[in-house]
Formats: sequence, structure tokens, C-alpha cells
Amino acid sequence: MGGEVAAVVGRRLTDVDAETAAGAVLGYAAFNDLTARTAQKLTTQWTLGKNGDRSGPMGPLVTADEVGDLADGLRVRTRVNGQTVQDGNTRDMIFGIGELLSRISRTFTLNPGDVIATGTPEGVGYVRTPPWLLRPGDVVEVEIDRLGVLRTPIVSSEARP
Repeated sequence: MGGEVAAVVGRRLTDVDAETAAGAVLGYAAFNDLTARTAQKLTTQWTLGKNGDRSGPMGPLVTADEVGDLADGLRVRTRVNGQTVQDGNTRDMIFGIGELLSRISRTFTLNPGDVIATGTPEGVGYVRTPPWLLRPGDVVEVEIDRLGVLRTPIVSSEARP
């Protein structure tokens, strides 16, 4: 689990600079990076672990003009069963949203509606000692200033679609 800000692209971006990319953000949403660690460790690529059933829950879109600049700082907190496991701030992002989208646009075209998860603060469960993996019955809450609270109950594999 890991709370992240998701950026939703508002217009097509191909090989753009950071300023152009930042201006193309339609809005933001809270995102919960639920990764199937067992599947992720089956290969050197992360794709399998990042794309399980019901992975990547996302909250409602809040327009970019309502959110403002992520560099000004939004607090990002993740709780599991009420216990805070991550407490970060978008001020500490390695890449600003413009630079992140610009870099991506140099590899592939971003289209309106594309969602980019911007990265998670430290504290994800599998890197803890001992590792903290989610179990059925756990509840993960991602709370981000101006974006609200995204609540995700964890279910067993029998509850998969």
C-alpha cells in the first residue's frame, strides 16, 4: 500500500517541456498503490504486481485550479486500520509534476484522461522490518490535503471479480 497523488492529463502531450506539461494537468485525485508483492517478485518487471484485480483505487477528480501547485505542499497520509504508516508532503517529490509529465512525454504520448501516479512517500509496508503486508479485513485510508480521503477495504482472493 502507498498513498499517492494521481495527476489526470487534460490534453495531448508529446515531447513537451515541463511548463507545457504542468499546464496540461486537468486535475488530481488520491490514489492507493496496492501492489501484489507476490506477483511482483515473479519477474524483474513491476507490471504484473501493479495490475491485479481491483488494484489502483482512485478518489474523485479535483481540478488543478482548485488544488493549486503541488510544489506548495499537500500533506499525504496513509493509514492502515487507523494507524499512520506514511506521512509525507508533495513538496518533497523528487520530480515536480511538470518535469514528471515532460519526461514521460518524451517516451510515449500522454492523452487526455491518462492517469499518472506520482510516487509514494516512504513507509510502504514491504520495506518495513518486518515487512507489513495487507490482509483481508484491513482498511487502507489515503488522505491528501484538498483531495479528501480514499478508503479501501482489503478483501480475500475469493472476493475477486
